[in-house]
Amino acid sequence: MHVLVMTVVHHPEDARILHRQIRALVDAGHEVTYAAPYTARGVMARSWVNGVDLPRAAERRRLSAVRAARKVFKRMRDQVDLVVIHDPELLLAVAGVRRRPPVVWDVHEDTPATLSLKPWLPAFLRPPVRFLARTFEGVAERHLHLLLAESAYAGRFSRTHLVVPNETWVPDAVTTPGDDRVVYLGWLSEARGVHDAIEAARLLRPHRVTVELIGYADPQSRPALNAAVAEGVLEWRDFMPNDEALKRLDGAMAGLSLLHDEPNYRHSMPTKIVEYMAHGVPVITTPSPRAVELVERYDSGVVVPWNDPRAVADAVLFLRNDSRERHAMGARGYAAARANHHWPNSARRFVAQLEEWGGVKN
Repeated sequence: MHVLVMTVVHHPEDARILHRQIRALVDAGHEVTYAAPYTARGVMARSWVNGVDLPRAAERRRLSAVRAARKVFKRMRDQVDLVVIHDPELLLAVAGVRRRPPVVWDVHEDTPATLSLKPWLPAFLRPPVRFLARTFEGVAERHLHLLLAESAYAGRFSRTHLVVPNETWVPDAVTTPGDDRVVYLGWLSEARGVHDAIEAARLLRPHRVTVELIGYADPQSRPALNAAVAEGVLEWRDFMPNDEALKRLDGAMAGLSLLHDEPNYRHSMPTKIVEYMAHGVPVITTPSPRAVELVERYDSGVVVPWNDPRAVADAVLFLRNDSRERHAMGARGYAAARANHHWPNSARRFVAQLEEWGGVKN
């Protein structure tokens, strides 16, 4: 089976798209053409995919990227057995094209709920854009195949769709948590707690605890991060490929997940929490419902209040001062991740479903 995978929004090294889904398809013997914004993001396609460069859709500059994706889709429609799109914008790229192969939309997030997190979208436009997003979702459900990243998204649709959760590769073994380094892995923005992390790092600096942030930062967050780095408050490593970034988790004292109380986060499982657990790292998280459910079920971390850097720093110092509990939390989190959130368990269902839609006969 030959699969065309397309994104104009996500980084070409996106963990869900490349390191889980595409990797699973390639490992199962399928050919993948991956169209993504390589040049715009300054990366090259991996050797195990056929890379096609697309423009990047960012803020209000989206139409040219959608047009380019539509050209790729129309050019390749007779060469592939299945198409997987990862952005709601790409619903426009595949709409109305005749003789198209089956198209799958992988629903990563609650699109209407994310509008409150887009500073470039004026407030007066958010209600009509939210209405259009709901309308597009209904049209997509009638004409495309859907995959959902969260079971909570099911309520937005009238039919049942396969949930492919944001799980991770869990190593066969991990090191025990250390006592001098705290990590954050993921996108950096105000709503994801970047300023809380900076202030917590400032509070921890006298205690000789290093705070290391790993991930791409939005334009609004970069000045504060650069200032904190210049001040020596923390270490910030810009975007790293997921397979490289995960190695930085090993031996950390704790992993941070400091999401704010935003609609899009209330029903989503922060992937970083599962990644921390998978590497035997205790979790420090704000009380978003899915995060609390996971951490409390497995007793794998500490829950702190919203927007409270002092509570974050106190939780870090608690873990540093109690090595027995720190090691126990890391071990419990690792065991739970290995048993319940190991990506290969979901990869088989994901590949089998795409093979069915792509007409592969077993």
